[in-house]
Amino acid sequence: MKRFINQLVLIGLLFAMPVQAMAPWGFFAHRRINELAVYTLPQEMFGFYKKHIEFIKEHAVDPDKRRYGVVGEAERHFIDIDHYCKGIPRCNPFNLMPRDWADAKAEYSEDTLRAYGIVPWHIPVMKQRLTNAFREKNVLSILRISTELGHYIGDASVPLHTTENYNGQMTNQKGIHGFWESRLPELYEEDYDFFVGKAEYISDPLRTAWEIVQGSHWALDSVLTFERELNDEFPPDEKYSYEERGRVFTQVYSEEYSNEYHRRLNGQVERRMRASVIMIGSMWFSAWIDAGQPDLDTFDTPDEEEMQEVIAKDLNSEPKKELMKRIHDN
Repeated sequence: MKRFINQLVLIGLLFAMPVQAMAPWGFFAHRRINELAVYTLPQEMFGFYKKHIEFIKEHAVDPDKRRYGVVGEAERHFIDIDHYCKGIPRCNPFNLMPRDWADAKAEYSEDTLRAYGIVPWHIPVMKQRLTNAFREKNVLSILRISTELGHYIGDASVPLHTTENYNGQMTNQKGIHGFWESRLPELYEEDYDFFVGKAEYISDPLRTAWEIVQGSHWALDSVLTFERELNDEFPPDEKYSYEERGRVFTQVYSEEYSNEYHRRLNGQVERRMRASVIMIGSMWFSAWIDAGQPDLDTFDTPDEEEMQEVIAKDLNSEPKKELMKRIHDN
């Protein structure tokens, strides 16, 4: 009876309401992770970041907003590390890829690296920019770079940001990206333990960025395998349901399907979110240390209108029409 009712509901919704695909990663998760990272900071930093926590949360998703409209942005969110093992049996891509950017360019060419993602190299770049912003006592830059550094670390912590099969499109699992990194956190985040301790100094941001990516990639097999097994076992008409979001009914993975997938992952999403939280806080802390531990309470804070104007300008710095022109010219 339950299955029959679900079928009637789905048919009715399909004919009566517009349906959107599930929202992409993870506006909810990015904002939550950045917020939680603030609470890992030492007292000398906490007051400053807590004062601006709403900004840090809200603008955590700015890199995604400009991802398809700014030249060079998309490549900062991922690395398809498995690409470099094509045709090589029993290959560990982390044994092939040089960590240093210059060495990697010499091995594979800059065009290839950018085509398949540069997130582990971009994270230390952002950390250095944050260090410079602290030295310059530029509050707006500190806040903007902090939020965006948090975004890139969050992306590097997601297994599906480390593979060419980023949305299951190569294994008939299309939609798994949003399932893992958006649907599951929204459903279960309240049950996660985010007591991750205090931020620690990172002496080698590049090595740490690669460790984040490697930890994510080694979790990829479970992400794909458990969902594939569950799909084979689960009644097809109970895999999805529809939820009203705003004024639109949206297709989502059903709570029953999500519950079982989450159970089989055995805390994996929680572990990756925790890793993001502590790593973001530690990168912020390390930048502040490397800048000489300036007294953040003495920094002049721009007003909200000025902050919003600069952010809006940054988001629109490379219009999509210019992006398309560059693609055409190249």
